[in-house]
Amino acid sequence: MIAYAAIALSWGGTWAVAKAAVLTIPPLELSAIRFTIVAIVLLVACRAMGIPLGTRHLGAVVLAGVVGIAGYNALVFVALTTAPASDGALIVPTMVPVLTALVAISIGERLTREKVAGFAVSGAGAALVVAGAQGIGGTFSPELLVADLMTLGGALCWAVYGVAGRIAMRDRSPAAQVALTSVVGAAALFPLGFLEHGYTDVPTWPLSAWLAIGYLVAFGTIVGFVLFYWAVRRFGAGIGAMSSYMVPVAALLLAFVFLGERPAPLQLIGGAVILLGVRIATLGVRRPEVAEAAA
Repeated sequence: MIAYAAIALSWGGTWAVAKAAVLTIPPLELSAIRFTIVAIVLLVACRAMGIPLGTRHLGAVVLAGVVGIAGYNALVFVALTTAPASDGALIVPTMVPVLTALVAISIGERLTREKVAGFAVSGAGAALVVAGAQGIGGTFSPELLVADLMTLGGALCWAVYGVAGRIAMRDRSPAAQVALTSVVGAAALFPLGFLEHGYTDVPTWPLSAWLAIGYLVAFGTIVGFVLFYWAVRRFGAGIGAMSSYMVPVAALLLAFVFLGERPAPLQLIGGAVILLGVRIATLGVRRPEVAEAAA
């Protein structure tokens, strides 16, 4: 639960930070530079600490990097230029665990009664959070609809990332996995930046943009991703994805602390239900299953 809370706090803040960043700099250039920095930092760290990168399951590494890094960030960060940060903070964490559980069936991951119960309870809690947010109001627009559909596509990309990552980590550590997928993701994202300004605008980016990139690199990627893959490796893709159910709770908490935004009572109730669902699902993990997941 401590690791899940750390993941949620790291990722909960990325939505507000990313939204502020894409208002001043192009989203695809931002994503490419972000993961280029992550790849360099983690490759150097793995080299310094003697962490092997592994040579097996490279197909899963490439799939995770192209779909989970490049696909997810291209869809979600472009969507953030139109949609509010709260849309992504609610849609992605709500949909990822369910989509991951479905995708994980393809690699033989079991759906126990506890997992199903945890998904159901957390899903109900997420629905309450979404319903509470919608109660604030808003007007319909085609642009917002497209952005939300792109965000849903990003959630599917993240589900593939988690499942492919579990296969890839049969031969490598979480740090090595994030390093390699960041290399692949940065390579796939970099050409997309030329569709915007071709990186000619990078020298003019304000300090606030670089501070946002620093947060996204340190907490949104290195801390969040490594802990996420640790959870996937220890508990399986489905249970690892349950950490995303806690992101809306963290996002609401951080918005209250730093922005003074007060969540609706229904959202607070939903957050409590989400935490209950995560607890139910993780209680269903038995020692043999943990050993099998870590093998």
